[in-house]
Amino acid sequence: MKNKLILILLIGFIGLQFFRPKKIDQGMKTEHLANVPKEIDAILRNSCFDCHSSEVNFRWYDEITPANFLVNSHVRQGREVLDFSKWNSWPEAKRNSTIYYSINKILSGEMPVPSYAWIHSSAKLNKEQIRILKDYALSLSSKKPSEATLVNDIEKQNDLTISNEMKDTHVKPAPNGLQYIPGYRDWKAISITDRFDNGTMRIIFGNDIAVKAIQDGKISSWPDGSILAKAAWKQNLQKDGNSTPGEFIQVEFMVKDAKKYAATKGWGWGRWKGNDLKPYGETPDFDKECIECHRPVAKHDYTFTSPLYLISQLKKNQTK
Repeated sequence: MKNKLILILLIGFIGLQFFRPKKIDQGMKTEHLANVPKEIDAILRNSCFDCHSSEVNFRWYDEITPANFLVNSHVRQGREVLDFSKWNSWPEAKRNSTIYYSINKILSGEMPVPSYAWIHSSAKLNKEQIRILKDYALSLSSKKPSEATLVNDIEKQNDLTISNEMKDTHVKPAPNGLQYIPGYRDWKAISITDRFDNGTMRIIFGNDIAVKAIQDGKISSWPDGSILAKAAWKQNLQKDGNSTPGEFIQVEFMVKDAKKYAATKGWGWGRWKGNDLKPYGETPDFDKECIECHRPVAKHDYTFTSPLYLISQLKKNQTK
């Protein structure tokens, strides 16, 4: 009986091999990524090219059905998001932003995709490789990010945008109906980011409900009433190499209400640009763009925010 079962399974497995996914096209090989050090090129080529270029290196086990359907799916989806084979045709700004994007995906644990890396161990990056990539990313900008400078200058940033506060009562709502929220600059700064690739710096503010959620460690699913505000400024490079906020660019809001905003992943989205606080978007469904941008962090309740600064400050205060 046992031998018969094994024979049936073997016949079934052989039969499956006649069903194969559509063959993936392979383009011309890219000899070297332009203006990229050899060490960086080697890391990207070894860990990323299988799914994010036209140079797919299929192993023998990648050709077996049904594994080949899964692998082909990874490759097709990977190419749609990022194709390093096009690197040499991109302008410098896009190359820099691609490096920034890629490293953030690696640091967040989204890349390489766990189900792919489980079989393809060569795609995994070790701590030293990640360090090398981070150092390279920082070298792409002459700006030296300074968290202390940025956080301590919140009052200066409020002064820079005081004209916005004067206009708050006249600010139009976003096309989806979300209202602009005055006074967000008085909230706690829960995180900061430095975008070396486009020369901007951002502060993420949280209202009292969001701050309490952070203190309680309940941000895997933010409670209703949480509001996150991300304000962005251009960076001004100082003589000492540090960056300070310059011209105000925009502010974005995420308002959590699981029922009210069920159609948009539980969040109300809105963005106001420039000193005149012009609402972003032409139609009510503009927020689909916001959702798509945040989809990679769906498992984190669609938020990129890592409130590490506030948490570290709370721990310091508790030890005083």
